[in-house]
Order: sequence, then structure tokens, then C-alpha cells
Amino acid sequence: MNKKKIVNVMLGVLALLLVAGMAFQFTPNVGELFNRQTGTPALTVNGTTVTVEELEAARRANPVLASADTGVLGDDFKTFVVAQQIQQTLVRNAVKDIRVSRADVAAKVTEVREANQLTDSKAWTDALQGAGLTDSSYREQVRQSLAIERRVEEIKKGVPAATDAELRAYYDLNTEKFQTDARIQARQIVVADKAKAQALLKQAQGGADFAALAKANSSEFADRGGALGPIENGAPRPVAQVALPAEVGTAAFALTDGGLTDVIESGGKFYVVKVEKYLAPAPKPFAEARSDLVTAVNEQKKNAAVEAWVAGLEKDAKIEFKDLNWKVEDPTVATVAGKNIPYSKVIEQVVNNQQFTALLQQVDPAQAAQLVNSILKPQVTQQLIAGYAAPTLIERLKLNLTGTQQELTAGIAAYGARNVKVTDADISSFYTENREQFQTPASGTVLEASFKTQAAALAFRNSYDGRADFAAAAGKAGGTVSERGSVTAGDGKLGEELNAAVFEARSLRDAGEGSLTDPVKVGERYSVAFVTDLKPAATQPLSAVRDQIETQVLAQKKSEEGQKFLDAQVASLKAKNNLEAVLAAQQKRVDAQTPKTPAAEDSSGKDSAAPADGDAPAAEGETPAAEGETPAAPPADQ
Repeated sequence: MNKKKIVNVMLGVLALLLVAGMAFQFTPNVGELFNRQTGTPALTVNGTTVTVEELEAARRANPVLASADTGVLGDDFKTFVVAQQIQQTLVRNAVKDIRVSRADVAAKVTEVREANQLTDSKAWTDALQGAGLTDSSYREQVRQSLAIERRVEEIKKGVPAATDAELRAYYDLNTEKFQTDARIQARQIVVADKAKAQALLKQAQGGADFAALAKANSSEFADRGGALGPIENGAPRPVAQVALPAEVGTAAFALTDGGLTDVIESGGKFYVVKVEKYLAPAPKPFAEARSDLVTAVNEQKKNAAVEAWVAGLEKDAKIEFKDLNWKVEDPTVATVAGKNIPYSKVIEQVVNNQQFTALLQQVDPAQAAQLVNSILKPQVTQQLIAGYAAPTLIERLKLNLTGTQQELTAGIAAYGARNVKVTDADISSFYTENREQFQTPASGTVLEASFKTQAAALAFRNSYDGRADFAAAAGKAGGTVSERGSVTAGDGKLGEELNAAVFEARSLRDAGEGSLTDPVKVGERYSVAFVTDLKPAATQPLSAVRDQIETQVLAQKKSEEGQKFLDAQVASLKAKNNLEAVLAAQQKRVDAQTPKTPAAEDSSGKDSAAPADGDAPAAEGETPAAEGETPAAPPADQ
């Protein structure tokens, strides 16, 4: 097994804590894996030493943090590493009273070794050395991880169960999460022969009794007249789309007004479905959704309890820096509802932003810093302000909502958008403006005959009338036949020239049950395509996509209205945003720490110098120049 992969898996086992949806995340780093009693002291956390070696190793272990050690990003990353080490040290110290037996540690180690095929002692030792570990140091980290897991479980077990008021509040603001699936009352005919399926479809279209046709011909559910669900009160029980093969289900559930599908092939069988009644998705009654509500709200309450526990540990932490090279500035970036937000929380969100990671691979650190400072950090700061304000807003609005800061802000936004409705005009407008989303491309079954010369291809095209087998006739005329099968316009199965001849040209000539294209040059040869089952491109009618559009438009309108309401509520608390001042002070500090490089004096006798990590910072509002197009800054995670 690849040594790097083994090391990554082993480090993953040492994750100290990860609570879904929370801003607090404890992840392993190489610094955690060394003996904490040796090395040069960098700082103490409530008396516990964190070493320089640990901090350096933590930075090197993360590709993002290792990408810059000077300039604004270098300063940010150092602040992030220190903040994370402080947080992790606080958590470790808080679980020292949790007893974890050697047997429990041994069981976890055995699990890791077996999962990674490291049961051989030498292979295990080599893997540990590759991660800078010994068996004893690895076991100590496993012990700490298990201790934290148990403390978190203790905290969660102590959380009171969700009340009816909390369940009702969550239900009222999240009804879209508790919807029934769309269902249909329908019957089907399934046969192995396409011609037979087409003949039965024509009979059904002509008014023949579909149930009788299914009973006499279908290979599935014939005993109940092709009903997809058991007969109840004289009608088929409604079924969800998963009851049908994918292609068949898509066609059947598009018939929101009922009706017959075309013949649809799936898995070597041919289907015709008659939809008797379409039942649109609808909110489940509160009683029916209660079980899911209890799970969702209880999980939110547990997450909130863990978040509060970590915040409490950080609140009274005493930090002393021993090595001034690792002393960081972590000023208050904003204040809202009497709560101070440290700058390190902004950096945490930036570092964990996937788009930011991608940005670092496209531009140098100096450019990335300018883009992030002007776009991403302001967005993140506003989100943090909303999160810190959320508990106060929940209390003021008298909402029975619970959860982490992130979950509470989502709840407030949902409350602000609770009365949003979608009108017929909204749906029609969306359909008109986005008609291309609802287009079904042209399709057909294609046989290609290739000839050496254009004259031979044209002669065959003019002579073939569709009565003889196409492949045999083309071969007799000197052509080479390729069976392209079922083709959708633009799917790549045909070359560009032949695709255009089949689906875009208006010169197809009828030939028996199919059509012939004009000869087109494909490479050094000339091809004629024989097309059957040709279906032109079509736009789905509004009636077929109305439910889809309504769901999409409703979500968009709720998002916009909810964000507007949340912003207004947060603004009413008159938060103080210090980000500009914090960034200005940081730039000044970074500039002062940047070594000056020798430079020729200008005509005025003054030396020029440039920051070590790239060009001088752009003026406020100025976009840095870059070769080619400068990538946009990543959006803050919502």
C-alpha cells in the first residue's frame, strides 16, 4: 500500500472531534503526533506547553498552510496554526479525567492495522516511522481521541429531548424537508418485442381498454391488469418513481396530466405506461413527520451543546507566548450583541474554504491575499456577525429554535421567508427565460454506410428504397456498415459532420421505415446514414415541468427574502465591524517585518523596496495586475 495513503489513513483515525454543521473542528496534524514534553516552548495554554516543533510541523503537514510563510497569507496561516493548537490543547486538557483503558486503545489500533493490511510488525513499524511516530506515541494519541469522543457523547447524552414547541417550530419553517415523493396511479405493459409494444400502444391510443391489454399481453403484473401497485378501491395503489426503471419512470412522471407514454426500451424490454392520476409532492402532516423531526431537532440541540462547551473552554483560556517569533495578533474583528469575534475565526473559515484552496493553485500568494482581503474576508466576517448575533435574535423574535450558530441563522432566515409564495406569473416567467433547460434533444437509431468516393455514396443513397436490408444493400454497393445504435444529438457517438447530417439537415429522404442523409465526408471517406425512430428536438410543455419550476423558484425566492430579513435583523443590533482596520494594521505589521532588498536609488535619492512575497499591495478597491485573467476570489461558504 502507498506509504502516504497509509499515513493519511492513520492521521484520520486521530481526528479529535468533528461535529457536522459546526464551526468548531478539531483535526489531526503532525505536530500532535510528537512527544509534547520535548522541544522549544512556543506558548503555554493554561500552563500546558505547545512547542515550536509542534507548530512548525502543523504548518508543514497542511498543503494550504505550507504554501506561504511570508506576507499577509503567511501571517494569516501562522495565526490559524496557533489558534488551532490552542483550541486542541484546551480540549485535550478538558478530557484528562476521562479514563480510557489499554484494551480500548489496543482494539482501536488493531482495527487500524487490519483495515490497512498492517498486521505484520515490520510493516506497522515502517508505517509509523513514515509518520514520525512510535507505537507508544501513536497509542497515546488514540487514547486522547477516544477520550474526547467519550466526553462529547457525555455532553450529548445530557441534552434535554426536543419539546413539542421546538418540533413544531422546526416543522413550520422546514416543511420542504418533510415532503412526500411524487407518485402516480398507473398501469404498464411490458413485452420483449418492440413491434408488439408499438402495436399495443396504437390500440391503447385508439381507445382499447389498457387493463385488458396488459392482462392479455404484459409479462409483468398481468394478473392485476398491469397495475404498478396493488388494486385498492378499484384503482392502482400510488407508487413512487423508483418503482419503474429510470428511463420509464422519467417518461411516466412527466405526464402530470395523465396519459400514455411512448414505447420505452429498458433492460432489453419494452414498456408502455398509462398514468391514470399524478399525485404531486406534498408536505407530510406533522404527526407523520414527527419521527424525522425528533431526530433532526435533537441532533441540532446536541451540536449546540458541544459548540457551547468548546466556546466555554476558549472564553477563559490563559495564553502566554514564550517564543516571540510565534507571538500572533488576534484582534477583535467585529462586535455584536456584546460578543467579540476574533480575527482567527475569519481565517479559519478562509483556510477551510475549498475555493480558496483552488485559488492558491492559480495565483501567487500576494495576489491571493489581495483577492481574499477584498472579497472573501468581508463575506466571512458578515456571516460570523450573523452567527454570533443569532442567539440574541432568536430570543428577541421569541422563536422556539435551537442549534449551532449556523443552524440558528438558517432558522432566522427561514422565519423571514415563511410567507413567500410562488405565483403563476413567476412560473411562466421562469419557463420563458429558461426554456433551454426543458428541451429534449433529437434522437434516433443510426446505421452508417461508408464509401470510398462521394459518387459511390451518392449512387447508393439515390438507389436505396428501404425495402432491402440496409446493411446488405450497402455492402453490395461497396460500402462498409457501422451500427451506431441509439443516438442522441450531440452525444459524441457520431462525428460532427454526420451528427449535423442526421439531426440538423432538412434534406433527409424517406426510405421505407427510415430516412437517408445526404453523403457527408467523414475523414477520407463518404458516409450515408440510415435513421429510424427519429424524434426531433422538443421543448417540454409548461404543464410537464410546472412542479419542477415551482420548487426551484420557491427556493430562490425564499433564499433571497430570508437573507434580506436576516440582514435587517442583524443590522438592528448595530454590530461594529473592524475588519478594515484589522487588515490595515496587519498590512502595516507585515510590511515592517518584510526584509528590505537592495535597490537602486531613484532620481530623488530614495531607495525602493518591495515586499518579499510579491508586488506591493494594491490600493483599496484596486485589482492586482496579473498575466492573463485574474481568477475571481472564492465565495464564502453559505
